Amino acid sequence: MNVFSAFKKSSIDFAVVGLGNPGAKYDKTRHNVGFNAMDYIANKYSAQLKKLKFSALTEKCTVNGKSVLLIKPQTYMNNSGEAVGAAARFYKLSPSQIIVVCDDISLPCGTLRLRMKGSAGGHNGLKSINSHLGSEEYPRIKIGVGEKPSPDYDLADWVLGVPSDSDVKLIESRNPDILKTIELLVEGKTDAAMNECNRSVK
Repeated sequence: MNVFSAFKKSSIDFAVVGLGNPGAKYDKTRHNVGFNAMDYIANKYSAQLKKLKFSALTEKCTVNGKSVLLIKPQTYMNNSGEAVGAAARFYKLSPSQIIVVCDDISLPCGTLRLRMKGSAGGHNGLKSINSHLGSEEYPRIKIGVGEKPSPDYDLADWVLGVPSDSDVKLIESRNPDILKTIELLVEGKTDAAMNECNRSVK
């Protein structure tokens, strides 16, 4: 067996994907809360998301005894599935082994929701993942960034806008809950993960 074959067959139990857009101008936007949560998770596990693979920044870490690949797609939000699909094929991951963290404008700011499957709900990043995986049956942790201030407010302007300082503080306060939810999911404790993630904002 050559070195490449050995690397390719290295086992990954789960992939955790934070969605967002690359580049400094998107860093603090509502659409990038998934990226920001991933940075928090990587820091907690002393993982540096610097390796470019699958058109994504990636790093492996061990979460409660499970081998986990952290992924930040660099394809821009609307093509997130390219990176996720490539990683899933390479490591032969089923959709249920892929945990996605993303923003949700239908949830109040700072509210979290764990869904084990479901439609994209108008989220272009999830649409892309659904297309590339050929499945909607993967867990996703949704981070509420609040609804548009009015129906005629441009959606792109809203999700690519920067939240207020108080909203940022509220969203970031949920990062420990996101991390705990992921730890429970990789342990196979779905009910406990649901309870952890879906409780009200403190």
